[in-house]
Amino acid sequence: MSAVLAVRLLLPPGGEPGDAVIVGDIRPSGRAGTSRHGILIPCGSAPSPRSYPVEPGRYVVSASLPSGLVLTESAVAVEDRETPVDFAMTDSPYATHAWQYLMGNIEPGGVYHGPARSPRAESVASRSMAATASRPDGTASGAAVDPTALATWVADSPPARWSFASMLALARTPPGTSVADSIGSGGSRVLPAPLHPGGTVTPLYRFGPDGPLGAPGGPLGERQFLVVEAAGSVRLVILPLPWGEAEVEVLVNLRQSPTGSAVSVAVRDADVGAGLAYMAQGALDTAARLFTDVEEMLYSRLANPLAAAAGCYVLIGTDHSPGSTRWDPWLERLADGFPWLGDGAILRAVRLLRRARGDPGQVRRGREGLIEAFDRGIPFYTLGLAWLVDGLAAFPEDPACARRLDAARRLSWLVDTREPFLILDLRQRRT
Repeated sequence: MSAVLAVRLLLPPGGEPGDAVIVGDIRPSGRAGTSRHGILIPCGSAPSPRSYPVEPGRYVVSASLPSGLVLTESAVAVEDRETPVDFAMTDSPYATHAWQYLMGNIEPGGVYHGPARSPRAESVASRSMAATASRPDGTASGAAVDPTALATWVADSPPARWSFASMLALARTPPGTSVADSIGSGGSRVLPAPLHPGGTVTPLYRFGPDGPLGAPGGPLGERQFLVVEAAGSVRLVILPLPWGEAEVEVLVNLRQSPTGSAVSVAVRDADVGAGLAYMAQGALDTAARLFTDVEEMLYSRLANPLAAAAGCYVLIGTDHSPGSTRWDPWLERLADGFPWLGDGAILRAVRLLRRARGDPGQVRRGREGLIEAFDRGIPFYTLGLAWLVDGLAAFPEDPACARRLDAARRLSWLVDTREPFLILDLRQRRT
């Protein structure tokens, strides 16, 4: 075996730096050849390819995108040669939006800039925040709507305002009430409009360790939020910050689009950024390939508890062993060491309940863990909210659990379930 396939995926040149890794497969075209499942494919404007030795022959190489789309390329592996296999995703509407395009959060350039009218999205979460009523043929009407989005960054928020009750109360406030003032402890900041070409229709906000890249500065609390307002709609984004040195992007899509979400969040983490999107799509086995590759880095110091929590969601979601695992101690550290992180308590409680197997002590600890998780406040992860609801539903005769279950369910109705992190629809434009 001396043939090699060198695989990579190309994104538009000229965009912001930030390579990613996605998952794919190598399969022989015929009966003979080498199959490789779950290969890692580097992505970027000029990434170094990753080489995979195979037997000489014809192959089909596939790349599974976080959006669910699968790209394929044919290749002929030749003895004693390295054959390049390049996937191209260079049709992003703007170079600055290449990461969002890879994650499936924005349309290809040909659709985005094309003359054809888009059909009105069926899903409320998919509709533009500035979407108008549709024509009889199902396309968006031409009524003028001010596309200006107002993004307000909340740098610090008291724990009492992360509670389920506080969040549900926000959805009941009348128009004109400041959401930012309701959840912040002061110092909320309206962010300047992004200067990139798509800023008026698809503004992209970036955040780093010191806050918004365009307007950094603290003080920074344990929870940061972004309030996005446009044409009477309000979305509340629970920002996954801090995320080490990696940037976090929030895309607001004010176009009428049949796909994607009105507001999307992506983490520009080269190691696990795509894994978060796989996780949100329910492809936990695929996400596990990325998280397993950097497992020791995530948990050795727990320097990034949010990334570690994502890894635990994937590990628990794909683990079927009845006994202890190497990562159970990490889970305990995550739950005990970060009281502001409700996800840690959710993960520990779910792990206890799945391993209980009728043990009353384990069941009791799991129930207490669910109550603790709820009382810490809303989780960061959409999957965490779903697991919390499922866990509390296992105790229908318990008044404490039933009361919390009702609130958690009602909050889940406000959430865009396709997003990895919680985004709450507080006021939806209905016209």
